Amino acid sequence: MECGLDSSSKHVENEKEEEFEKSFKEMISSLPKSKGWRYSQNLLQYQGFWLHPSHLKGVVSAQQRFQAQPSDIMLCNLPKTGTTWLKSLIFSIITRASFDDSTTPLLSKTPHEVVPFMELDHAHFSTHRDLGLPVLATHVPYSSLPKSILDSGCKIVYICRDPKDSFVSLYYFNVTIQTSQNTRAQPLHINEAFELFCQGASIYGPYWDHVLGYWEASLENPVKILFLQYEDMVDDTVLHVNKLAEFVGHPFSSEEQQQGEPEKIVKMCSFQNLSSLEVNKSEKVVKGEIQNKMYFRKGKVGDWKNHLTPEMAARLDQITLHKLSGSSLQVLRS
Repeated sequence: MECGLDSSSKHVENEKEEEFEKSFKEMISSLPKSKGWRYSQNLLQYQGFWLHPSHLKGVVSAQQRFQAQPSDIMLCNLPKTGTTWLKSLIFSIITRASFDDSTTPLLSKTPHEVVPFMELDHAHFSTHRDLGLPVLATHVPYSSLPKSILDSGCKIVYICRDPKDSFVSLYYFNVTIQTSQNTRAQPLHINEAFELFCQGASIYGPYWDHVLGYWEASLENPVKILFLQYEDMVDDTVLHVNKLAEFVGHPFSSEEQQQGEPEKIVKMCSFQNLSSLEVNKSEKVVKGEIQNKMYFRKGKVGDWKNHLTPEMAARLDQITLHKLSGSSLQVLRS
C-alpha cells in the first residue's frame, strides 16, 4: 500500500512539474528582452526587473511554491553588494553556540554552501527544505518576493552598496566567469556594460528600483526588515555584527561581549581571512558555472576609482541622485 501511495505521489508531483515547465515556457516567450552581459545570454524583464532565464525560473517557482517559516531569516540584496560577507556573518552569529573559529563549517565550505539561495536551491516544495538552519539568501526584488515571506513573521536583512562599486564588482565577476569558460567570445567591454547598467539592464536590476523597494519597506516595517549599507559595515563591523545579532534574535550576552565574541566573528568573516582559506581559493564548482575563488575579488570601498573614468562616475552619480530623489536614502560615497 505504501509503495502505491509513494508511486501516486510521485506521479502527481511529476504532473505538476510538467505543468509548471509548460506554463513557464509560454510566459517567457512574451517577456521583454535585453542584451545580457555575457555572450548569447539575454536578460528577461519580469515584474519590472531584469533576470537571467535560469534565475527567473527559480523566482517564479519560489513565488508559487516556497513556504517561509516564521523563524526564517532572509538575506536579500543585489548581486555583488556584500552577499558572501553577509552570509558568513549571519551564519557565524546564529551558529556560535555550536561552532567556534576552529570548528566552523566555513573552514571547509563556502558561505554559499552553508547559506543557499532561495531561487537557486530551494525553489520547490517546502518539504524538501532543511529547516535546521533557518537562513536563506535571495537577490529577488522586494515586490517579487513570495507571498509567504511577506506574510510570515520572518526577518529580512538587506544590504546595499554604492552603485559605482556595485557595477565594477558585477562587471569583473562576469568577465571572470566568461574567461574561465574558454570560449572564443570576448567579454563585454566595460563601456557597453556601463551603458546597460545605466539603463537598468543588469541582473536583478534596475539597481535603484531594487534598493528603493527594500528601503521603503524597511521604513514601513523596521521590526521585520533591517536595511544595511556595505560601507557602514566596513567602517564599524563590530557595531553591525552586534546589530545583526540583536535583529535576528541571537544577541550577545554580557559574558560573550567580555570574551570578545563579536570581534572573533568579525575576524573569522573578514575578507582577508575568508579569501585565504583553501576552500575559497579553489577552482571547485559547487553549483552552476562559478568557481569558489570567483566570489573573492577585492571587497574594497571605492575601488571604482581604478576602473571608471571621472565622466562615468559623475554620470552614474547623477542618475542615482535623480532616481532616489524624494526618498531619504543616500547610497553614494566618495
